[in-house]
Amino acid sequence: MAIAVKIQSFIEGSSWIRKMFEEGERLRKIHGADKIYDFTLGNPNVEPPPEFAEEFRKIALNPLPGMHRYMSNAGYAESREAVAEVLAEASGLEVKGAHVIMTTGASGALNAALKTILNPGEEVIILAPYFVDYKFYIDNHGGVPRVVWTDRETFQLDIPAIEAAINEKTRALLICSPNNPTGVIYPAASLQKLGEMVRRKERELERQIYVISDEPYSRIVYDGIELPHIFTYLDNSVIVTSHSKDLALPGERIGYLAANPQMTHVEMFMEGAVVANRVLGFINAPALMQRLVAKLQRASVDIAAYQEKRDILYHYLTEMGFRMTRPAGAFYLFPHSPLADDVEFVKLAQKHHLLLVPGTGFGAPGFFRIAYCVDKEMIERSLPAWRNLAREVGI
Repeated sequence: MAIAVKIQSFIEGSSWIRKMFEEGERLRKIHGADKIYDFTLGNPNVEPPPEFAEEFRKIALNPLPGMHRYMSNAGYAESREAVAEVLAEASGLEVKGAHVIMTTGASGALNAALKTILNPGEEVIILAPYFVDYKFYIDNHGGVPRVVWTDRETFQLDIPAIEAAINEKTRALLICSPNNPTGVIYPAASLQKLGEMVRRKERELERQIYVISDEPYSRIVYDGIELPHIFTYLDNSVIVTSHSKDLALPGERIGYLAANPQMTHVEMFMEGAVVANRVLGFINAPALMQRLVAKLQRASVDIAAYQEKRDILYHYLTEMGFRMTRPAGAFYLFPHSPLADDVEFVKLAQKHHLLLVPGTGFGAPGFFRIAYCVDKEMIERSLPAWRNLAREVGI
């Protein structure tokens, strides 16, 4: 075989999201782009907030000497301190720049965190439905993913199930709130119970258990809900995130890793994460983007526009008979599949020029994902196709 057996298996089990996007490209060539309703990719269709262009212009017209040279592997001090200031305000803790590493997006941050903590064969609990690449990232560092389901109707934390999965090999729990693919938010009461349970298991097993919070959607929250801060409830917690969604910068690959200052051996963890960031080949986050996002930690895209799209789709699809939990954040809907086989349902939707992602791609057969970070006009044009699909499947 020309390539590694493991990579060959990864190709065969690769992302349904990309598969469906590629199918969309094929269909657009046949029917025309305006006749295809593509809800596959979580790729923001909005532009960055005005503050981004303003800061970009400033730095382009007034370049700093040496601004494109190497810097500390952890990133520029001013960028780390800007992130820390906002985290400290949100959590009420003394988060410092020393607790932050600027990274090449959330995936870079998550890989650095996992490389720092995992020994071969140790387990990381992931919650279904989950972002598919979590399994690959855990495997990258010799870990073993252990899947635990959330509640299958509400997608909220099933804390007894998580507790039952924790054992002497458990090294970390990986959560995502607001969640991809469900859009749910874990409330403060759930995080408090989770924290109490994790601390009890740490004492019982005499073992430090990390909780890694994947938070690229943390500013995309609706209905006046306030997102509870993970640092408040779990001492041994790590935030991994990016500005792909909140600043609409997915192609810039800029994010950060932040450790709870109350973490046991936090200085050692941060030293390890800096080394991991370097030896993984990320080295450091892009210099220009670090400079820019340092000034944008309180900025965000227009959340109201996403909420309007959520409301349109949720209203019409539930009226048609599709069953789903109303998301409180992110920009996804995750309905139950009207057919037992979600892959077959997604294929049937293609007949109506609707491009969706089967729940199987998120470890959740029987569901499908809709990404509504698309033009409102496309959503409105798609509604007759949704009605025809609903009739065909008998709902």
